[in-house]
This record gives sequence, structure tokens and C-alpha cells, in this order.
Amino acid sequence: MHRFDTSAKGVYLITVTPFTDTGALDLASTDRMVDFCLDRGVTGLTILGIMGEATKLTAQEAKDFTRQVVQRVGGRVPIVVGVSAPGFAAMGELTQAVMDLGASGVMVAPPGTVRTDDQITAYFDMVNETLGAVPWCLQDHPVATGVQMSAPVVLRILNNSPHCVMLKHEDSPGLAKLSAVRAASEKGQLKRVSILTGNGGGLFLPEELSRGADGAMTGFAWPEMMVDVVAAHARGDVERAHDLFDAYLPLARYEQQAGIGLAVRKHLLHQRGAIASAFVRKPGPRLSAQDLVDMERLVRRQDARLRELGQ
Repeated sequence: MHRFDTSAKGVYLITVTPFTDTGALDLASTDRMVDFCLDRGVTGLTILGIMGEATKLTAQEAKDFTRQVVQRVGGRVPIVVGVSAPGFAAMGELTQAVMDLGASGVMVAPPGTVRTDDQITAYFDMVNETLGAVPWCLQDHPVATGVQMSAPVVLRILNNSPHCVMLKHEDSPGLAKLSAVRAASEKGQLKRVSILTGNGGGLFLPEELSRGADGAMTGFAWPEMMVDVVAAHARGDVERAHDLFDAYLPLARYEQQAGIGLAVRKHLLHQRGAIASAFVRKPGPRLSAQDLVDMERLVRRQDARLRELGQ
């Protein structure tokens, strides 16, 4: 099993959860999806996230899906599992189950019930008690959680959490927060943790890499975009990183529409052969005929631009 620690970098792809056309968990398609991701060079997988429809799975389905992903990955890359839950009993139970199955670590976001700085930090003190020595990732995604964690609060949480090895940074706008966290570690005010960025498809990925991010932890129907952008930036070819990112940006932006984004991503993954069905469990959006026309045009233009770039 690959270690999940503060040295994590690259692209930890947030996966979708494949279902059949009738809405059943599709484990055969899960294997297909894992292969698709690994073939495109991702350095890790993150499952049961917000875009993985985790809240629509039963407890048993979450374990079955994790088992299937772990078995298919076969130790080739780290696997992080989202375990956020309203109560700590459920969080602890799922954490124990997925770690026993072979996960590398877990990810936790704050619940919408915490509001003040003291409430937020007290909540994560209880997360530390619940998870024990399990390595974990702090997810900062205020658009989804409704919880605003300022840079000082994030620093307090990280300093109080010896086994928190990563910040999943997806506040927007959030470049200043990212800079503040990285500066704190450079000044010795904070242990250096891995910072991987979200913002769906990495909508600010080149800028985030320039601010000190170690890579991306998000989803997109073209994971190779993030892989290639991170690689170009790491070798110092920043302009190439921006050129590649710009080629994919219209489609990445289209995926980020509120309400239909997951349906867009699943449709595109289905079109690319990564999953057998684009089914989204209820409550979930449906795409219109015009949505399909839009995507066809965007894919065509993206392909043309990539050819111009020799990609």
C-alpha cells in the first residue's frame, strides 16, 4: 500500500461513483474507471467525495465500492476515502472499515453546523480523537459545506493535528489563503503539509501551483489535463502549463455549472469509455438536448486546440 503523507504531490483524482442505468452500484464499471484514471497517469485516487455521490450510498455500498477500487488499484497508487459524516460514530466506523480494506488515508470536511472559529477548531479536535493515527486530509470547500475557514483557523487546525498530512484547498477566491498557509510553513510556524487544490477541474490550477500547491485533488473528465499541467509546471515550463490548461478550460468551466456539473462529467466520462452509464442517482440533474450540443462543440474545439499544441 502506498503511503499517504506530507510528501504527497501530483494529481489525486476525485472519482465519480459508477452506477448502472437502473441506479445500482456498478462494480464492473468501477474497474473500468480505475483503469482509465491510472492509464492517464494520476498519482492517487480520492473516492467517496462530494462529486462521488457519497451521501447517496448506503454504508454497505460505500464499503463495497472502496473494496473494489482498492482491489483494482492493487497498491499502484494511494487511495484516499471521504469519511465526512454528521456524527463521529459513523465517521469512525467508516474510517476503520476503509483502512482495513487497504485505503491509504481519509478526508474530512467540516459540517455545516459549525460556524465560529472556536466551533470549527473544536470540531477538528474531535476529528483527531476519532481518527487516531490514521493519516487524513483537511477539506476546505466552503461552497459545498457553507463553512468559512480563514487562514488563521486552517493554521490552528493543522498545528493541532499531528496526523493531518494534507490540505485540500478549494476555497474560491482562495489564492491568498494558499499563499498564507505555504508562507507559514516556510517561516517555521507550521509543519509543511501537502497542499492539493480543488476548484473542480482545477479552474485556477496554474496560479495555485505558482503559489506553492503540490498538485491537484479534483475531478475532470480529462484527468490527463491536470497530470500534464502539473508535470509541465514541475519541470519549470510554466508557459506550457498555462497553454495546456487554457486548451481545456472551456470544458472544465462547463463542468462546473451549479446543478448539472456532475451529470456533465458523467456524460463525458461515458462518452470517453471510462464508465458504462452516465446515470446520476436521485436527487440529481438531467441534461437537455442543448447541453449535449454544447458539449459536442466544446470537445471538438478542445481537440482542435490540443492538436495545434502538438498534444
